[in-house]
Amino acid sequence: MAKELPPYVNSTGLLQELFVKIQEAPPPSRFSQDFLFTNLKFKKSGSTIPFIPFLKRIGFLSTDGSPTEIYKKFRNPDEKVSGQAMAQAFRIAYADLYNRNEYWHTKSADDLKNFLVEVLEVDKKNPTLTVLIRTIETLKKLANFEASVDTNEEPEEEPETEKPNNSNNNEQNNPRHSDLAGINLSYTINLNLPETSDGKVFDAIFKSLKENLLKK
Repeated sequence: MAKELPPYVNSTGLLQELFVKIQEAPPPSRFSQDFLFTNLKFKKSGSTIPFIPFLKRIGFLSTDGSPTEIYKKFRNPDEKVSGQAMAQAFRIAYADLYNRNEYWHTKSADDLKNFLVEVLEVDKKNPTLTVLIRTIETLKKLANFEASVDTNEEPEEEPETEKPNNSNNNEQNNPRHSDLAGINLSYTINLNLPETSDGKVFDAIFKSLKENLLKK
């Protein structure tokens, strides 16, 4: 038994036109049939009525018809940004296929058809398979699978850490760079006095100490 098919539309030419008009027109509060036929100027037909449920399935519209962030991002004039939005919608629409092969969207036309026949369990001659492939190819042309999400943002600067004051540290660690004013030094002097009973010898020694070592 064939599985439910992923999102597709029969008229891929009109689908391509739809996305052009979505980019040109301001987004509505709710994407209704009135907006589709009056604002976007599409004719009411069997080819255009499925557009709204299709946009819901690919993540462009919420269940109540209000445009999503993907819808709004797709309208960005920067092709890189709009391409990112379509790639995001593409992954939503075909999530089951990505569960089978992360890079299935890079397959050639023949390999893609064989892949869908296998995964979706459909007959390779099923006409719906053809329009599904055309829908996929239409969306792929608008998608940018390679662009980084934040390519336009500048990298965040790391917070500056307070650097140690090398001059202070050097002064603390190296007394040669310190201000020695006001520092009082004390000395311990050991004297080996000669054995003598002559008091003049001792007077001479202490007089020399006073004049040479004990000056302020």
